[in-house]
Formats: sequence, structure tokens, C-alpha cells
Amino acid sequence: MKNRYIQDFENAQLQGREVPSFKAGDTLKVGIKITEGDKTRIQNFEGICIAVHGNGVDKTFTIRKISANNIGVEKIFPLYSDALESIKVLRVGRVRRAKLYYLRDRKGKAARIKELRKVVTA
Repeated sequence: MKNRYIQDFENAQLQGREVPSFKAGDTLKVGIKITEGDKTRIQNFEGICIAVHGNGVDKTFTIRKISANNIGVEKIFPLYSDALESIKVLRVGRVRRAKLYYLRDRKGKAARIKELRKVVTA
């Protein structure tokens, strides 16, 4: 139960924001604005979304990727952050869970997620 004024403020923050719909198991490519001194650049972070938390303005999602030397890297991003430049859904995964924390213990082929195939009707 939120205060009416807080709810109105959050709705104003969400207007004009285009966010693609995704869920846990999808492979995402997130463009992050990085500021170094007076320069800004976009750095991409590509990995599997393992969790989505919260709702409204407070919504966050966790992305996991395997970096060099098979080290897993996870980052948590606020969905409506100004630091996020873009979110692209590269693959839609077929999973049966909302949180994919079990991927932390798996390596190689065991950590793969099947892709959701689209049914083509004639």
C-alpha cells in the first residue's frame, strides 16, 4: 500500500520509458553508459537474465555471463536507471523457473538453456 503522492511520482518517472519485455532465461545485451572524467562511452554487457525482482520503479534484473578463464560475473541493474542506454533481447530461453540460481553451480554445456522456438503456421 503506497502513498498516493509517491505512486503519482513513480508513474511520472515511468512515462516515456520504452523497456522490452523479458524474463529469466532470456539472453540480453545491455548497453551501459560509463563516464570517465569528462568522456562518456557505452559498454555492452551480454549474458543470461537469471532473476527479475521488484515492481514499478524499483524493478531490477540480474544478468550472469561467463568471463575469461571461466569466471562467472553477475551484475544487478535497476530497470529504469539513467545509466542504461539500451536493452536488447537476443534469445528467448525456455525455462520452468523464475529464478535461475542453479546456473551458478553449472559449467560448460550443463549451463545451456534451450531456446524457445516459434511455431510457424501456414
